[in-house]
Amino acid sequence: MDNALYIHIPFCRQKCNYCDFASFAGRDFLIDDYLSALAKEGEKIPFRQTQTLYVGGGTPSLLSIPQLSFLVQNISSCFGPVANFLESTFEANPESLTLEKLTLLKQAGFNRLSIGLQSFREEELKQLGRIHTVHQFEQAYTNARRCGFENINVDLIAGLPGQTCINFSDSLRRLVALRPEHISVYGLQIEEGTKFFEQGIVCDQIRMRKMLEETHFLLEENGYHHYEISNFSLPSKEAIHNTHYWNNGDYTGLGSSSVSYQRGERFQNVCGVEEYIRRMRADETTVIFSEKLTGQAKVGETLLLGLRKLDGIELTSLQQHYFGREIEKHLEKGLLVKADKKVKLSFEGLFLANEVFRSFVAPFEDNL
Repeated sequence: MDNALYIHIPFCRQKCNYCDFASFAGRDFLIDDYLSALAKEGEKIPFRQTQTLYVGGGTPSLLSIPQLSFLVQNISSCFGPVANFLESTFEANPESLTLEKLTLLKQAGFNRLSIGLQSFREEELKQLGRIHTVHQFEQAYTNARRCGFENINVDLIAGLPGQTCINFSDSLRRLVALRPEHISVYGLQIEEGTKFFEQGIVCDQIRMRKMLEETHFLLEENGYHHYEISNFSLPSKEAIHNTHYWNNGDYTGLGSSSVSYQRGERFQNVCGVEEYIRRMRADETTVIFSEKLTGQAKVGETLLLGLRKLDGIELTSLQQHYFGREIEKHLEKGLLVKADKKVKLSFEGLFLANEVFRSFVAPFEDNL
């Protein structure tokens, strides 16, 4: 059975104003101990054969050259050479993605980069709490190409407070001109616990939708395939690792706050970096939460994940049994459409996907 491997690097130079991920600024002094704990956790994992690797964060590119070398060495020791993965992605921020680090990553066998740009406008980067400049992104992107990376994803955010459609369009068009193989465009979400939430910022949903609609049409016109709600790729460059998630495949997560999903059971590690290190040193379990979905909950999750893909999902008899009425309701409202044997989000459904997805998450209506 295919298995995906995710490694979480929770360290950042500065916490972005919109970020609700399990990442921490000002903890660089813990990196070496954390990497040692990661290595120890990796040795305990019984699932050795993995198809894809994703090193995410946080800001993995914050690691120094010796720290990156140590990480690569331990990945190879536990799971085989990085070059052996069908897809191996390394997540990076422009200000810390140096030519030296890119050279190391390429030589180690990484074949895909994911770079957090978010905007081509300096004032919007500052508003987001990003610490890189547009020039630093352009330099990092150029260096990545010089090092031979032929599969690069770049992230953009739509719907910033006060952002105009013209300014967003400018960022999008400048990115398209660079021709990265993959582009992820996310509508800004204000989550509790973020600086934006504390500031009481509210997104203009109508304006954001206009931006996301332009993203769909502009990228499709330029040869990108809109294959998942927020993701676009050139032909054959869809993210294999993330698609594995949407297909409800098994995956292993290493590091603080990381999640694993094996044979229908989900586990999550402790979030705190210090506590994660302490538990690994003491040979204590790092798992703080586990659940095994069964019945309608399990069927609903598979359906929800599958519908994130724009080509949809071929309904099983169990999905029809548990959710047939809800699916018909969304078909009637025009949020879902039928295509051959599949059901998928309509164009309208792309922008109201959460309304659809809520139908497949407990508590359920009495559909039976």
